[in-house]
Amino acid sequence: MSEKTQAEILKEELFYAPDHASYLCDEAEIAQADDFCEGYKDFLDTCKTEREAAAYVTALARNEGYVPFDAKASYMAGDKVYYLNRSKALILCTFGTESLENGVKIVASHIDSPRLDLKPNPLYEDSELAFFKTHYYGGIKKYQWTAIPLSLHGVICRRDGSSVTVNLGEDEGDPQFVVTDLLPHLDRKQASKPLEEAIAGENLNILVGSRPFGTDKGSEMVKLNIMKLLNEKYGITEADFLSAELEIVPAFKARDIGFDRSMIGSYGHDDRVCAYPSVMAEFAVKNPKYTTVTVITDKEETGSDGNTGLQSAYLKHFIADIAKTQGLCGRDVLRASECLSADVNAGFDPTYPSVHDKLNAAFINKGIVVTKYTGSRGKGGTSDANAEYMAKIRNIFDSGKVAWQTGELGKVDEGGGGTVAKYVANLGVEVVDVGVPVLSMHAPFEVVSKLDVYMAYKGFRAFLEQ
Repeated sequence: MSEKTQAEILKEELFYAPDHASYLCDEAEIAQADDFCEGYKDFLDTCKTEREAAAYVTALARNEGYVPFDAKASYMAGDKVYYLNRSKALILCTFGTESLENGVKIVASHIDSPRLDLKPNPLYEDSELAFFKTHYYGGIKKYQWTAIPLSLHGVICRRDGSSVTVNLGEDEGDPQFVVTDLLPHLDRKQASKPLEEAIAGENLNILVGSRPFGTDKGSEMVKLNIMKLLNEKYGITEADFLSAELEIVPAFKARDIGFDRSMIGSYGHDDRVCAYPSVMAEFAVKNPKYTTVTVITDKEETGSDGNTGLQSAYLKHFIADIAKTQGLCGRDVLRASECLSADVNAGFDPTYPSVHDKLNAAFINKGIVVTKYTGSRGKGGTSDANAEYMAKIRNIFDSGKVAWQTGELGKVDEGGGGTVAKYVANLGVEVVDVGVPVLSMHAPFEVVSKLDVYMAYKGFRAFLEQ
């Protein structure tokens, strides 16, 4: 092999060019990454809603020795607690050896994903077909949700306060559901519309039945048969839909993608692909120097509003409560704290290169993405991490042999998006976005790299262990 030229040596020293993550791993670590992703695939298949994800992680946490947080108790280094917020958001905390006056290390991701929610009064019949009316949740391309198998998840609370959990369409033999679409023979007017107008939101109706009740004739006999079946299975009446949270999600299972099985296709990578590695990193850090606070939150896809989103005060109040156990003020702890806002970025897709600035795009298989700012156009709606904190995160990842890269969410005038970073920053915490690049983000079937998922775990762990 010939020696490197002076120019080649200088390029290596002076240029920024992140490598494919596999170049930083030996065969054993690649195998470890693949094995790690088997657990992640199980998480994806089991947790298609924020309630399911919160319940799944809570059960894991209890097995790891976490106990419900008690604001009146006192805690020692190594103690593990959790706080479950209305069954939709969760905080895991391991107390460190350092005093809380030196701050905590926060990793915050979200566990809600774009979907179709049932309207409060959803069931109707038309032309002897029964349907559910929906209201889509988060940013979706509506046409992607037609003519694919769908499942029903959620909770129904009856008038007497009792509740029943719904999970239908995932198991072998379960019925599934679908949004119908026009055949190409009759879609001339539909096909002439812009994509975002081709399918109206009010037309995302879920086909749920077609047989009437018994041999009786009359109006709404198919609807009556559906309600009879629902009453027999769940003990509900139509009025109980008024106090229900029911979500329609893709019935797809997580699958390996590619001949080399290097990628995972699934619903809900955004943002469970950051939530799962962050939780696993929290569990792996047994005796941290600084107290760790791992948050999996709700409502990010609709602006983080509501009492389970990070615009609410539940994280702030939790920090204030743990600060009080050491006789400290919550705001002083927050001022000394640091956070990784763990959310995905758009992976560069060579089929659609025009929306990206290739010099500042994220690529799958080049590790986790450090996104200095999000927002849209003129950096609207972003926290924009400062240079000093960016340098610190660079050092943590380099020292931990974590494959990482930087990236923006598309060209300046193409659009953009937001994360929870600005809400954590508003508490006075140092924060930057770090996450996994995703292809086909917000589609019913997204794609990520297994190595990037594993690098997220390594990166979050390195941050929590610093």
